[in-house]
Parts: sequence; C-alpha cells; structure tokens
Amino acid sequence: MRTVFILFDSLNRHFLECYGSQLFSTPNFKRLAEKSVTFEQHHVGSLPCMPARRDIQTGRLSFMHRSWGPMEPFDQSVFEKLQDAGVYSHLITDHYHYFEEGAGNYHTKYSSYEHFRGQEGDKWQGEAAAPVADWEARYHADQFDAKSDSLPFHYMANRAHLEQTGQFPSTQCFDAACAFLDKNREADNWFLQIETFDPHEPFFAPEEHRQKFKSDYDGKIRDWPPYAPYKGQSPENDEMMRNYMALISHCDEQLGRVLDFMDAHDMWQDTMLVVSTDHGFLLGEHEWWAKNKMPCFSEIAHIPLFVHHPDHSECDGERRNALTQTPDLAATFCEAHKAPSLDGATGRSVLPLIADAGAKNHDALIFGYFGGAMNLTDGHHTYFRYPENMMDQPLFQYTLMPNHMLHSFSREELQASELIDDLEFAQGWKVLRFKVQDSPGWYRSHGPGAMVECKTALYDLKVDPGQTVPILNDDVEQQLVTIMAHLMQASKAPPEAFERLAIPNGQDI
Repeated sequence: MRTVFILFDSLNRHFLECYGSQLFSTPNFKRLAEKSVTFEQHHVGSLPCMPARRDIQTGRLSFMHRSWGPMEPFDQSVFEKLQDAGVYSHLITDHYHYFEEGAGNYHTKYSSYEHFRGQEGDKWQGEAAAPVADWEARYHADQFDAKSDSLPFHYMANRAHLEQTGQFPSTQCFDAACAFLDKNREADNWFLQIETFDPHEPFFAPEEHRQKFKSDYDGKIRDWPPYAPYKGQSPENDEMMRNYMALISHCDEQLGRVLDFMDAHDMWQDTMLVVSTDHGFLLGEHEWWAKNKMPCFSEIAHIPLFVHHPDHSECDGERRNALTQTPDLAATFCEAHKAPSLDGATGRSVLPLIADAGAKNHDALIFGYFGGAMNLTDGHHTYFRYPENMMDQPLFQYTLMPNHMLHSFSREELQASELIDDLEFAQGWKVLRFKVQDSPGWYRSHGPGAMVECKTALYDLKVDPGQTVPILNDDVEQQLVTIMAHLMQASKAPPEAFERLAIPNGQDI
C-alpha cells in the first residue's frame, strides 16, 4: 500500500467548484472530486496550524491541554507507527513553522523530509543592510515593517528571490513530490506527505495567476490581509481577495501535476490519495479577515477532504455526509497501512464511510483554540460556548516541552509551574502544569487576549447555513452542552476545562 497525502494551509472550501463555488474555475480540484470521495462534513479539531498538525499525527485533540507547541514525549505519532509496520514516510514541505522553536520536532517523526524555504516570515534571506526605503516605496503601509524581527521584514526580503513560478516554495514542493513519485513508484509500503503553506497569507501568487484576477486597485503591493474586521468593499479588499483567488489557482495547478502523474502511471490502482487542509480562512464573511480572533465560523472550521482508496475506486465521484474531523486522518492512515492503532486516539478511520455510504463516525464533534470557546457541531447545529470572562478563567497548560510559538516559556512561567502525575491525557507521564499568564506574546496574538466577539451562540445550520443569526433554544442548548461534556471527557479534558465553561464534568451527567 502507498499513500499520497496533500495538505494545503488556510484553504476555504467555499472557493472550490466541487464544493459549490461559482467564483472561478478550479479544474484540478474538480477533477480530484471525480477521482475520489468528497466529504461534505469534514471539520477541524485543534487550531491553528501546528495544533492541527499535532491532531493529524496523534489522532486526538490537544487544544484543551496546551496552545501551539511541539509534539510531547507522551505523544504517539502515526508516522512512528507506520515505521514500526514497515512503512517508509517522507515529508515534503515549505511550512516553515515546523522548524521554529515552538514546533521543532514534528518533522523528525518521518523517515525523511525535505524543506523548501521562503514562505511568509521564514528567516531565509539575510539582509543586514536591507533596502527598506525601496521596500517602503513598493509595499502598502499596512504590511510594511522595517523592524528586522517582524514577519513583513522577512517576507519582503524573501519575495525578491521568488518572482519566477519555478522559484516559489510551493512549486518546489511539487517538483520534489513528482521526483519522489518517479523514483519510488515501483516500490511499495511508503507514505508521501506533500505540504504547502499556500494559500496561507500573504497571498503572493505567480504572475500568470495574478493576471487572471486583476482588480481595479492601483496602489502599492497589497496581498497580506490584516487579522482584523473587514471594512466593506474597497479596492484594497478586492485586491487582497483576488490575490487569494490567484493563489488558489496556483494551488490547483500544482495539485494537477500529482493527478497527471497518477494518471500517467496508473497509480489509482494501488495508491491512496488524501487531500485536505488544516483550517479555513475568513475573507470578508462575518465582516472579518483571517482567523484566531473571532468565533470559529464554518469558513474556518468546515474544511475540505477528498479520499481515493484503490479498494473502493467504484465509489470515486461520490460524496459522504458523515461527520469527520482532522484526528480521523491518523486512524485512516493506520488502517490503510495495517499499522497498530495509536494509544489514546479518538479519531476514527474514514475508510468504512467510503465503503458504506450510510455509516457514520461521530454523532457530534468538538473543536477550537486553546483558551477560547468550546465549539460543537452535530451537522444540524453549531454551538460556540465561551467562558463568562475570557480574561479571568481557570486556564492551565500541560507540557514537558515548555516552548511557545517563537520562544521558550519565561523564567516567571517556569518558576510558577508544578509537576503533576494525574493528567489522564499524558497516559502515565508526569507533566508540568503551568497557570496561563497574560505576559507571553502568544496570549495576545492567538490566545485569549486576542479573541473578540466572545459571546456564547447557537446556530441552526439547516435554516441558516451562513451562521448569520444566532437562535435561542434552551432545550437544544442543554442537549448540546450534555454532548459537549461527554466529548470533552472522552478527550481527557483536564478538570478546569469544565469549570471555565460552567458545564458539569461528563462523568457527572
């Protein structure tokens, strides 16, 4: 058995033709849907980028226990399980967060890996005497920053070396993927993960794709949307939107290269193909740009998933409505390669759903950001439950790898920690317990200090799929709270997770 897993970043499913978009053509995603089973109710688990990848590797939700951070010593990785089962795994990525202090060990779980440089704020190009005056003349003021420790500084430094399509990190990823496939297509028992940061912001696409989506904007480079409210229609907003569309067009083209290779070598007969994303992205919906700050609306949480399995090729072109979630991918990979299940995993393989259109994996799903709302969907409703006071809630991180996104935990945080041995999630390991402080940078960038519109809300997706008007229904809310508590218990949520949301522990219901 061989598997090709393609993972995009920040892919909004509402921009894909095969999910109903009429904005522009995405022919290779459409072609993918014809060669695979399309999942209609696939959702995120832990958010954002690296927490989602921890879910993918471990098959369980981590957002109730810590924020963005490395894989833990007590985590089991699906790629280590595959290795034990004789399956060779290879990662090809331009996702530079893998190599930062706060997530520096995910790539080590694969048998081998390749990394291509230059996305967003990757500290790639050295600019001790940066041409900041030239940059300021070229880039919009809202995405210009002359400080050498800023993401915009490194983006401007990198972009000067990425003007040609072949130079783009995403193109290089797919170049390497095609080379791997050509080299190993006669071999068996391998897993290839092709992962690109695109279409994550900044929305910088090759010129031939930007030309397809020209706007009337006539100003400095504007391709990096703010994590802020969307201020209505404007030439700038239209420019950023069109740049996102151009980048999806580029992603579609790169996807097509893998589909072409599989066609040319008849790999559909013996190779599983899985395509998804870590989360979506708001592009004006709900009057917001981006993610992290606002409620976890469907444009962020309801994501695409395509699966082709050679044993079920008669199902290609079909769609499935069963609820699925990011942690299900680990179980899917284990089942496909006949590897042992991951200890403590809550994800369930999606392969039985392909074979049986009436089967289901979950009655409901929970998902979210560390320290934010607990979110739930059962396919009929979505429910966002926030703490009463976001700035004063019982909130602790549990880790043996005390690193934030970009730096280690501070002396003050470490001095206030305690070693505990009763965290069920840690599966018998002693772990450090940290009371969350508001001083670290993550707290106000993608933690509770950044979050807004923190109001508990219930939506009826059957009558209001766009989640425009919350409903009041005490009976439904209480039913969902009960389900939420049981799902939290099944995910080994720490005791204070129930306390901060003012809901009973699942064992007590």
